Amino acid sequence: MSALTLERDLPRTASIAQAVQNTLTMAGRGLLKIRRTPEQLIDVTLQPILFTLMFTYIFGGAIAGDVQNYLPIIIPGILVQTVITTSVVTGTQLREDMDKGVFDRFRSLPIARIAPLSGALLADTVRYAIATTLTFAMGFVMGFRPEGGLWAVVAAGLLVIACSWAISWIFAFFGVIARSASSVQGISMIILFPLTFLSNAFVPADTMPSWLQWFVNVNPVSHLVTAVRDLVNSGTVGSDALISLIGAAVIVAVFAPLTVRAYMRKA
Repeated sequence: MSALTLERDLPRTASIAQAVQNTLTMAGRGLLKIRRTPEQLIDVTLQPILFTLMFTYIFGGAIAGDVQNYLPIIIPGILVQTVITTSVVTGTQLREDMDKGVFDRFRSLPIARIAPLSGALLADTVRYAIATTLTFAMGFVMGFRPEGGLWAVVAAGLLVIACSWAISWIFAFFGVIARSASSVQGISMIILFPLTFLSNAFVPADTMPSWLQWFVNVNPVSHLVTAVRDLVNSGTVGSDALISLIGAAVIVAVFAPLTVRAYMRKA
């Protein structure tokens, strides 16, 4: 008696529609992780509140004369610093999942191989949105009234979220190639610390030594902070917003292929 053999051709690659669907599913997984372990949101909930209070009351009188005059300066700076710093979590959590073997289990599933990576990046945009909302809310409680209006606040928030999502590709790359989550966090802080503090986020650039001003003026974080200030304080879109968007596009164009290639080698 001959055995009946059933043959079926399985696609070697997922279609774009399947990749998008799988990405949304994995993004949902990331949101479920946040719901089950809400302590993951400590950095995007407590940090903007604490930083806004500390920096405003410590530097407000010395830099702007009083707290109210300092709020239009510090709120955009705190917003950019908080959301960009939050993007580090993308790389650390990615490394932790890979170390725990989670991605090994995903490999056995009939899903697009890129979905676990792209889903994690998409889910983290929710974290950026929470940090953005809380920063503006804290500023409003302290008396900050954006002259640009609601549309300008929304536009500024979307600009920061978009740029932070682009920057998260850098840390996702580190998360794929690094040996541990702690090394990802250490490398990320070495990059972010000088970029955020050696900028115009907290003090005007003209108050710094002349030899330091050149770095502050070319610092991409300074351009993003200036773009946010122009939007929320006057409702204008200047060249700094364009520079920030072009810089974000360049980062994605460079690090997205590098991250995907490194990830595919291990996935």
